[in-house]
Amino acid sequence: MFGSLKTFISSLVDDERALNQFGSEDGQLATAALLIRVATIDSEMSEAKRKRLHAVLKAAFGLDDPATMRLIDDAAAAVRGAVDLYHFTRQLNGTLDNDGRRQVIRMMWDIAYIDGSVSEFEANLVWRVADLMGVSTRQRVDLRRAIAVGRSGDPVSTADTAPSTAR
Repeated sequence: MFGSLKTFISSLVDDERALNQFGSEDGQLATAALLIRVATIDSEMSEAKRKRLHAVLKAAFGLDDPATMRLIDDAAAAVRGAVDLYHFTRQLNGTLDNDGRRQVIRMMWDIAYIDGSVSEFEANLVWRVADLMGVSTRQRVDLRRAIAVGRSGDPVSTADTAPSTAR
């Protein structure tokens, strides 16, 4: 009983720590921008991806619906004005610890898998962001597998789109 209580309290503390890391508006904007890039890399954002993006951001940052919509609108504008991913990843690397950076990659996989499969463009984007954020190939693949298993119950191949030595 005490073990489960300790686990519960620990998860609350970890969730609060994650919220504090992302607490800055710039960190939230950078995260939302990366999620929008994943959601739109193949085409226009589907309604399913739009709903999932809203839910992920709302839960991750503890926002209400209007604040979440403003964040999505601001991030979409930032994505349109961005020339690369480095601006967003540099911002996050300056504020997030390793767990926070893995959380961003997990959220990216979550958005990518919403339609049941991941395109090579989505997988390549997540690979590039993970590389820029210092998330290892193994961690990236493990996060992908965890999201995929959660979605379908089927394991995902460990083969990812790009080798870790490619630049």
